[in-house]
Amino acid sequence: QNRLPSTGDARMTKTVSGFTLIELMIVVAVIAILALLAAPNLLAARVGANETSAIASLRNLATSQHQFQTSTSVDNDTDGNGEYGSLGELAGVVPLNTRGVGLPQTLDPPILAATFQQINAAGEIARSGYYFTIFLPDAGYAFVQEAAGGGPGAAIDDDSCEAAWCAYAWPVDASGTGNRAFFVNQRGELLQTRMDA
Repeated sequence: QNRLPSTGDARMTKTVSGFTLIELMIVVAVIAILALLAAPNLLAARVGANETSAIASLRNLATSQHQFQTSTSVDNDTDGNGEYGSLGELAGVVPLNTRGVGLPQTLDPPILAATFQQINAAGEIARSGYYFTIFLPDAGYAFVQEAAGGGPGAAIDDDSCEAAWCAYAWPVDASGTGNRAFFVNQRGELLQTRMDA
């Protein structure tokens, strides 16, 4: 039974509820410990997501190169066999390499998405914690890297470019944004190596 105190009861007390400073400090300490335990897992998840994205991007490059070649977007020696292209050509950033024959034109519509259009002065793009670049062969099948800002290197050979190409992806920050580097070529072979050397 609840009994209401009489108006003359001197024992009426007012209680205040809340957290003490010690209790708040304990809660903050527990949250900090949990954050420290979760941080390595979050970093590993980010690295894994970056590597998965790099693999998917290289597979996309392989598909795009096949489409570019079979459409004969570039056929400098006019033998009916298309040549493989550079990142800049596939992304529609630079004019197609027609060796000065005809009016310069870009691939329209581009095969690669807009995320592949930011090609730096080293001929690379940065995407999801990885750098990407394409190599096209010269007459002796020595591979020549993408030109600064995009486009094929000057020494590439028309016949060799009908047969081969390759691309690399490596982390922007080894062990920070990725642990492995990747490679793909005209056969669609996807290879990897650990970034521990």
